[in-house]
Amino acid sequence: MNKATRRAVIAGNWKMNNTPAQTTALINEMKPLVAGADCDVVLCVPYVDIAAAVEAAKGSNIKIGAENVHFKASGAYTGEVSAEMLTACGVEYVVIGHSERRQYFGETDQTVNLRTLAAVNAGLTAIVCVGETLEQRELGYTETLLKYQTKMALTNVTADQLKNIIVAYEPVWAIGTGVTATADQADEGNGFVREAIAEMYGKDVAETVTVQYGGSMNAKNADELVDKVNVDGGLIGGASLKAEDFSIIVKAASK
Repeated sequence: MNKATRRAVIAGNWKMNNTPAQTTALINEMKPLVAGADCDVVLCVPYVDIAAAVEAAKGSNIKIGAENVHFKASGAYTGEVSAEMLTACGVEYVVIGHSERRQYFGETDQTVNLRTLAAVNAGLTAIVCVGETLEQRELGYTETLLKYQTKMALTNVTADQLKNIIVAYEPVWAIGTGVTATADQADEGNGFVREAIAEMYGKDVAETVTVQYGGSMNAKNADELVDKVNVDGGLIGGASLKAEDFSIIVKAASK
């Protein structure tokens, strides 16, 4: 991490886990463990847990995010939630373009861009996910794909709006598989993302953008990962469902 130019962010992505009651209990367990962290701490929770999460996090350093947002303000989009709805509920962050959304729910680079614009225009901080499959990596397309996805996601995003953008490099082959990219692979992937941003906005601007690593970062490998210059924290899956493990990752990013 380079804390001289950008903020480290540890964001939990709960996916489809926890009821409102379980949300309250887990956040209450986490609060004393992450208090005083020298990084931003975010929990991105299912829609039904947002109210409970916002209430439980009051008075703490934990910020609440959602796991998706629609690109329209309103309309006939059954099952979707708008950026205005999220901000009205006290949400400050939102995950966009996670590989599971792309794989299971038809998310495309174009809709990722539209959702990103909707989020930042509403004042939300967008955590935009990019990443390659194992086949794409083995064919040598990692750099090309990461730069393409990053540039597509940031199309029509102004340099000023970049202040509300976090990019999370999530190698698809390392999400939910227990397989983690090496620290060097994570740093390389994050570096490709930063290079893409530099090609769009200039190197100085790119140095201010937080780029997370999101492929199975956990309590055991967090120190090594966040020690890399281009890894500005992480988007945490399974480990964010365990208060102690999550706090260890937060502490690693606070050093």
